[in-house]
Amino acid sequence: MRIAVIADIHGNGVALDAVLADLAARTADRLVCLGDAVQGGAQPAEVVARLRDLGCPVVLGNADAWLLIGRATGAETPSEEQHAVRAWSLAQLSEADRAFIAGFAPTFELALPAGRRLLCFHGSPASFDDILLPGTPEDEFRRLLGAHAAAVLTGGHTHLPQLRRLGDALFFNPGSVGLAYDHQQPGPPFRADPWAEYAILSAEDGRLGVEFRRVPFDVAALIRVTRASGMPGAGAIVERYRPGEPA
Repeated sequence: MRIAVIADIHGNGVALDAVLADLAARTADRLVCLGDAVQGGAQPAEVVARLRDLGCPVVLGNADAWLLIGRATGAETPSEEQHAVRAWSLAQLSEADRAFIAGFAPTFELALPAGRRLLCFHGSPASFDDILLPGTPEDEFRRLLGAHAAAVLTGGHTHLPQLRRLGDALFFNPGSVGLAYDHQQPGPPFRADPWAEYAILSAEDGRLGVEFRRVPFDVAALIRVTRASGMPGAGAIVERYRPGEPA
């Protein structure tokens, strides 16, 4: 059994299309999205349409919740620009689109061969705001995930591909489809990577495997779409990919 796992699209339909094209050349039995699908990019309606057509389960992320309720759940206080982007994003979405997003579940569980199960979430099983990084101390890591050590676990939120053991099981993060970046970049200015990230979990005959994929996407197309969108802060998105070019 092979399950493709995507996360953190953030309204980047160009990157999502690149992932779906890459995935079409591979065999996957299921597709799961780990949330933060819509908010933050120039193509919120397009991403909703693609996910609806795919019919895959989508986990609720913190940015999805922020888009719907307009109230931050984490420690960060949203900026005026973030409020403006949220208002713009909502204006691009129909009532049916909003209802679709409201149907995202906090977690999703899928049965795997040999009695295993895959538990999908955004930050942790308890909260989409929880942060799991490669450097998260082991006691904190096990506090957040240890109760689910019988499962294979996958979460997003950090935009950072990683694989980590949890007892006899494992946790992995597929990275970000729509906003991959180097967490160790000196910055500012902030630079985004010109590729999309996702992962494929394989489970068969008692064996588990995780393949991490990095897929280049058409940055020029993303810049054109972003500039034409009328989205607040479009210039900052352009500058992530084309440093020094006028926005």
